[in-house]
Amino acid sequence: MVFGSFHNLEVYYNQFIHSKYWIPIEDGEYVADRFLALRDAMEIEEKLRDVWQWLPVEMPGFSVDLFADAVVSYPGPGYPYEPVERLGQLIASTGSLRGFDNIVFKSTNLETACGAALEGMAFEYVFTPEVLEGTFAWNPERIMEVAACENATILVHDHLPDGDRCGLGIVDDRAGICCHDVETGALVAVIDTDAPEARDWATSVFEQVRAEATPVDPAAFESRTPS
Repeated sequence: MVFGSFHNLEVYYNQFIHSKYWIPIEDGEYVADRFLALRDAMEIEEKLRDVWQWLPVEMPGFSVDLFADAVVSYPGPGYPYEPVERLGQLIASTGSLRGFDNIVFKSTNLETACGAALEGMAFEYVFTPEVLEGTFAWNPERIMEVAACENATILVHDHLPDGDRCGLGIVDDRAGICCHDVETGALVAVIDTDAPEARDWATSVFEQVRAEATPVDPAAFESRTPS
């Protein structure tokens, strides 16, 4: 049987429990629990359907259930900027930002992150060498300013988990996934939640990646600046 949506499932369930068929209470509780579990799964699938292909299935401990109540920022018809705007909002409203990614973000997001770090936001981010080069090329002086801040730590890692599809970000009270197009590297969606379980998971993954990464000496940027 195909229900089409969790609404149709609820209709079918209500019809079933009010039907002429009688089942023992214990059996009914079992059936009800399974119906409710299926309904919850269908709600999550419906919420994440457009971004399912970018979910971090290779990151240890990931489960879609962690993002059951997530805010999904995905380009709508005629308006492709929702993910970029959502990312900017998350960065601008936090006192700390930790994470890793394999893309060079839009200049507006980079400027927001750099400005916040220069104003005291705790910044700890892991890049691949190529993305660090691209980020540095965006504005060498700005990146050098950030790298010199005591509240900023920049690291590099050669092989980020799920690096071709998504990155991970942790702000004050939220955890987020930045999804990007495999071919172009463009940011295509942001999925974020304030669920404590999701933030704990994201923190665990980040700490593992950070332990494997190499800190970048701020002086190293100076040698790359054109004279």
